[in-house]
Amino acid sequence: MDATPMTPMTAFNNLFNFRDVGGHPGLDGRPVRQRRLYRSDSLHRVDGVDREAFAALGIRTVIDLRRPSEVRRDGRVPDYPGLAYRHIHPEHAFWEESAYSEELGMARYLADRYHDLAETGAAGLVSAIEVIADADAAPTVVHCVAGKDRTGVVCALTLSLLGVADETIAEDYARSIEGSVRFSEWIATTLPASKPVPAPFLGCPAEAMSIFLRELRDRHGSAQRYLVRAGLVQSRIDALRAHLLS
Repeated sequence: MDATPMTPMTAFNNLFNFRDVGGHPGLDGRPVRQRRLYRSDSLHRVDGVDREAFAALGIRTVIDLRRPSEVRRDGRVPDYPGLAYRHIHPEHAFWEESAYSEELGMARYLADRYHDLAETGAAGLVSAIEVIADADAAPTVVHCVAGKDRTGVVCALTLSLLGVADETIAEDYARSIEGSVRFSEWIATTLPASKPVPAPFLGCPAEAMSIFLRELRDRHGSAQRYLVRAGLVQSRIDALRAHLLS
């Protein structure tokens, strides 16, 4: 497989995992359009000069995947003229309920959490993709807290519908490690007394997403069949492909 050119992280002072989801080859070799769908860590930190940088992207819609308690704790993206805010919470268990062990391994642990999300949060995942499929909502940015897990699953399912190869999706997912490193450095500097962040909350090995996508296909036949069974209609899939594939 030819290497896919990666779009650079968008530079913000207080966002650490913001990037374009486009640029990958999809169905029939058609590339996923850039500047239409972005992914990010939590946008509540948009402030100061970051407000200008965010506004310059012309984003029309924010999809916030965080829990209601996380939104209450940290706040939401600042208001901008014409910016639509959609809070969509895919139901899922707290990770603290599933202990992580070195013996299990990071990739297996994360893949299991993504399967949990796919099982209990299917309706929310479909709702998020329905918004992404709306050309009038674009440019759209989807985010959670770190921008790698809930956001990673939504983006992986979206890219799969667009015909992007699993290997490429997994490689793109693993790019969030750059954001995790920057986020860790920010925490150490601004919150020196805070407890260390558990390893699974920062890790994102490509193997985790590869396992999830492979097992999702084993269980449902394909990501598309999983989403259709969860309520995503074909007309939305067609709309998604029409505006996100060049």
